[in-house]
Amino acid sequence: MSQPRPRPDPRIAQTRHLVLDAALKELAEAGYGGFAIEQVAARSGVAKSTIYRHWRSRLELISDAFETLHQDRRPDLSAGAARERLARIVRHVAETVATEPFSACLPALIDAAERDAELRAFHHRFQVEARRPLDAAVAEALTEQGGDAAAAPLIATALLGAVFYQRLMTGAPFDPACAGALVDSLLGPG
Repeated sequence: MSQPRPRPDPRIAQTRHLVLDAALKELAEAGYGGFAIEQVAARSGVAKSTIYRHWRSRLELISDAFETLHQDRRPDLSAGAARERLARIVRHVAETVATEPFSACLPALIDAAERDAELRAFHHRFQVEARRPLDAAVAEALTEQGGDAAAAPLIATALLGAVFYQRLMTGAPFDPACAGALVDSLLGPG
């Protein structure tokens, strides 16, 4: 007979949430170069030794914070036509890129990834994983309308490019309400 699974301790979940939230805020304010576990401990009220017991390095902590944020905010893609799900993904990306804490962390990560090979590898892995649902949704939408699914990677890049360009190169983020219009501009009217 198998043993019942132990219930997760809510105190551990709360501590984890406090640390991950503090890590994102610290990254947003201090940048990657100024990011310090000591400051995360001070912000979160969690002992530095506890943080190091769960995350061996600042990159491991930042990585976990970003992956958790991504998982927590992932849109529901269980219903709707392919094109609707695609617009939902683009809207989600636009909302994430436009709002704290991701928006404030983005320039710091891009800058640091140019100088730190480990961070660059994480950044690329994270983007590849985060992009998979978008690539699949573009391919499905193209197929659904009789188009060539081979164009999906280029169209997905254009969709993301519009959102990230707007955030990084202009004074205002891409309006999430325009996600459907962006999809229509690249795929043609639905």
